[in-house]
Parts: sequence; structure tokens; C-alpha cells
Amino acid sequence: MKNRKQRVELIVDLIRNRCISSQEELAGILAEKGFSVTQATLSRDLKMLKTTKVPTDRGTYMYILPDINSLKDKLLSTGQMSINPNYQSGFISIDFAGNLAVIKTRNGYAAGLAYDIDMSRAPEILGTISGSDTIFAVIKDGVSHEEAREIFARFLPLDDKIPIIK
Repeated sequence: MKNRKQRVELIVDLIRNRCISSQEELAGILAEKGFSVTQATLSRDLKMLKTTKVPTDRGTYMYILPDINSLKDKLLSTGQMSINPNYQSGFISIDFAGNLAVIKTRNGYAAGLAYDIDMSRAPEILGTISGSDTIFAVIKDGVSHEEAREIFARFLPLDDKIPIIK
């Protein structure tokens, strides 16, 4: 059985990227992805996400999410959502110096990524400062670089192909 956090993340992704017109349609897609939900559960999830049905230009209806940034902030800060590490983050590399992590991004991506890191409220990360292509993240004393790397893996697509500068 998959958990609620994963289900809610998938619902957000589906509503953002598809034209979902009914709870039945959404339940069917969720079932294909391994999430068996009742109509009541799905209704509660949609209410919690504050979804709305709006008419489309094709004469049908589709679900939309409210201000997606405030919704994402709420879900991140309550632990009901983590950032999908495969999303387009603009991430290039990460390097550590003492209790600082220096994260390099493509131009224009640093502020948004720093914001996501801050909104996660990870206790091991004291805060971030960003420019247009660089983020300085202050790591709490006593947190090893390997532990910090695991924490950043929640926000960054860290794998063997991504350079971790030593």
C-alpha cells in the first residue's frame, strides 16, 4: 500500500499536467499508478488541496489547483510533500566547505531552488542565500557532508552522474 503523501504528490502532478475532468477519471489514473482509493478518500484529498473545477474551452470541466506556490509551501512545511528530485531544477553541482554547501545552478534557477530548500524547514539546514546561479546553504554544526548530501537529495537530482565536488 502506498502512502498518502505519495498519493497527494501524484494528484498535484496529475492536476498540473493533465486535464482531469472527474473524480472517476482521477481515481482510474491513480489505480493505474498503484493507488487504490475510495471516492470519499479522493474527495477529502481534493478538498485538502482546495481544487476547483473550471470550464474548459472544449465545453468540459477540469480540476485546477489554487495558487500553486502557496499550496506547495503548505505541503512542504507540513511534511506532506517532498520535492521530486527528477524535476527540472537547473542543478549543476554541489560542493562543501565546512558547514557551507555551495550549489551551482543554471542562470535564474538558484532563487527558486533556495526557496524550496528553505520551505522544507529541514532542521539540519539553517538557511540559504541565493544569487542567480549560486546558492550558499548553511548547514548546522555536527552534520556531516554525507548527511547533508542525503538531505539535499530531497531537492536535487543527486546521483552518480551529477558532480559532487570534493
